[in-house]
Amino acid sequence: MTHTAELKNGLDQLALGLNEQQLALLDGYLTLLAKWNHTYNLTAVREEQRMVSYHLLDSLSLVPHLNGGSRLLDVGSGGGMPGIPAAIARPDLQVVLLDSNHKKTTFLRQAVIELGLPNVEVVTSRVEAYQPEQKFDRITSRAFAELAEFVRLTPHLLAEGGQYLAMKGVYPYEEISLLPETVAVAEVLPVSVPGLDAERHLVRMVAK
Repeated sequence: MTHTAELKNGLDQLALGLNEQQLALLDGYLTLLAKWNHTYNLTAVREEQRMVSYHLLDSLSLVPHLNGGSRLLDVGSGGGMPGIPAAIARPDLQVVLLDSNHKKTTFLRQAVIELGLPNVEVVTSRVEAYQPEQKFDRITSRAFAELAEFVRLTPHLLAEGGQYLAMKGVYPYEEISLLPETVAVAEVLPVSVPGLDAERHLVRMVAK
């Protein structure tokens, strides 16, 4: 199966009704990620075929949980996951990709230009130093930090009534037990990622 066919199949399983243009953008992003990865070491996954499930479909599993939001912050975005796939799937969403690594944000800026994503902004900054003009109603991270550190560094970025959406592997019992009292776990959802034989969970948290 080609990676485009695998992507289409995965999108069907995730029930994401993306059009051909969005599919082409996801395909283009995958190509850029694989190309730049040789020089910039953006991901440990080297093969494009494996990137489909490990990166694209895993990132896209977040999309159904973004309803009700208009501004998404991807903290520690790295190679652009989950922010870029989410921005492609939800062009109505304003997405900021935040990372302190200059090499990674250089790639992200190039990807945004080449893919033509007007709803994406790239920011090079440490999360605690980032002071946007407008706060975010959804803040996500995929491989940034443990939950307690994630929420400790970001309270100044969360809009009133906003949500944290942390993407995790196995059920993070210990990380949840270490959360500060300022944050409540609204739910922990098991997530099924097509083609990925590993546990995935989405932790939705709100400020008390």
